[in-house]
Amino acid sequence: MIKATWWLGASLLVAGAAHAATEVEMHRVSTDGVGDSVGTITFEDSDHGLLITPALEGLDTGIHGLHVHVNPDCSPAEKDGEVVAAAAAGGHYDPEETGTHQGPYGDGHLGDLPALSVGQQGEATLTTLAPRVKESDLSGRAIMIHAGGDNYSDEPHLGGGGARVACGVIDG
Repeated sequence: MIKATWWLGASLLVAGAAHAATEVEMHRVSTDGVGDSVGTITFEDSDHGLLITPALEGLDTGIHGLHVHVNPDCSPAEKDGEVVAAAAAGGHYDPEETGTHQGPYGDGHLGDLPALSVGQQGEATLTTLAPRVKESDLSGRAIMIHAGGDNYSDEPHLGGGGARVACGVIDG
């Protein structure tokens, strides 16, 4: 099993190496606007889906929701009568209009990416794979890191990710 896992990981990296990559600078967000950079996330097509390689620091330790949002805008905006950090990014990217949050392996929002793992020093560097997404799906969208984890379901709301804490724009 370990040998197979290593081989699969190695083949993903080799397969992805031949493709161009998209690097997105991620910034802290608040109701006051877009703040300092927390690093980058690189997205790269592979034969098995989209490789997601974060190079982030200064985040809270734990698991965080990571999603593609509809609009390429990380500005605060009014939502339900309140100003919300990065609300201008809109909701999760859902081109099939499924209306459901099922994570990167389900049939829900296409923008549901694997959860982001942040270590004890506030760093995130673990590469993950989103099998249903391609780099071309990201063009003209925002990438969002949420304060809370993600259980890949609709309960609690959108998997429990909660507040938007960092955002990056992919120009189209």
